[in-house]
Amino acid sequence: MRRTAGLVLGLFLVATVAGIAPAAAPPAHQYIAPGAVELVPDAGDSGGGRSGRPTTIGGRGEIGTVEFVNRALGYLRGTRSQTFRYPGAPYVKVHVARALLLPGDYLTVADPTGTEVYRYDAGQLASGRWAMSVTGEAAVVTLHPAHADPIGVRGMLSGLGVTIDRVARGYTVAERLERGDLPERSAPRRGKAPPAGHVEESVCRSDDKTDAVCYRESDPVLYRRSKAVARLLINGIELCTGWRFGPDNRMLTNNHCLAESGDAHDTEVWFNYQCAKCGGYAVFRPTKVWARDVLLTDEVLDFTLFTVDDFEAVKKFGYLEAETRRAIAGEKVYIPQHPRGEPGTIATASDADASGNCAVDNPSYTGYDEATDVSYYCDTDGGSSGSPVLARSSNRVIALHHFGGCPNSGVRIDLIQQRIAAGLARQR
Repeated sequence: MRRTAGLVLGLFLVATVAGIAPAAAPPAHQYIAPGAVELVPDAGDSGGGRSGRPTTIGGRGEIGTVEFVNRALGYLRGTRSQTFRYPGAPYVKVHVARALLLPGDYLTVADPTGTEVYRYDAGQLASGRWAMSVTGEAAVVTLHPAHADPIGVRGMLSGLGVTIDRVARGYTVAERLERGDLPERSAPRRGKAPPAGHVEESVCRSDDKTDAVCYRESDPVLYRRSKAVARLLINGIELCTGWRFGPDNRMLTNNHCLAESGDAHDTEVWFNYQCAKCGGYAVFRPTKVWARDVLLTDEVLDFTLFTVDDFEAVKKFGYLEAETRRAIAGEKVYIPQHPRGEPGTIATASDADASGNCAVDNPSYTGYDEATDVSYYCDTDGGSSGSPVLARSSNRVIALHHFGGCPNSGVRIDLIQQRIAAGLARQR
């Protein structure tokens, strides 16, 4: 189901239809609302990937860059709105360095159509922060006065206004193609370095990952499980994967992706970021929430348990449960993930396994410590860190993916569960 990214540039239609997010320039994907009809023609399959590979920063995939802009919004007419446009970028994300607003005033960050809008009151911006990313190549930032002030006298006299100092935006298709060799020049891993023989992420032989939506009819259980898996956008340009762990407001990812609440506050969690059609380019518009608090983290077991804001918005995507037993050598497994920050895929087949299926290679593999990991030849890539590894027999999680190297490996979930239970008990 891999498509050649070069074909993307010429085969996108710009559609302005109910439920379809229009694009002024061809991004890697076009976004549609759930249930909408895809209007983008299939580019076909020539065996390549959707796009070039990102590099990794400290074990996290990199998907974009930060531009320094230093733009001001004020209360005078003509200064209350600024548009930040980067043709071909898949998302744009602004950083508010300063926001001094009058009581009742607020700021919005939106796409040009107003389909995706985020509102911020003065208290939310007082200390400076990143706004939620806007899908597409442009973000419109607007200051909304609560009271009529036609010529902006009050704001001008009191020195009020908003300063946007930085903009993070995703790499265009062309930029990602140019950067295709970067995984081999990765920056140092955040936290502990991988043990000898391990690398960040690996495709073992051919890339056998498939769009999650391809299983919607053929294996609906796998498809439903993939809905609980989210893309993490960290600091505006870095990538990992995370997933809902149980029915409560709990999520898991790797410690090398997210280790402190300060990191969490600048991390977006994207649910339902999946292709709408098997082999197609149209993508459901994701539901985005902020990560909130890190509850527990462990460097050796390489996990972080955290919460999200607006939990009610993501409950509908379901959750995953952990196995209580150890993994068994030879048992079939699968990995729902967001490799390279792409829409959700599932690794379930493997041409590196004699059976042709992803399977446990060694249930007592050495990770950061002896016998802490489960190894397998399921394909992964930059940004897959933090993905769940599920047993086909039970559809429960048996490991938390974190290393490549062929075999690739994940931390045993039974060890993680023990550590979480002990750690949370001590916090009570």
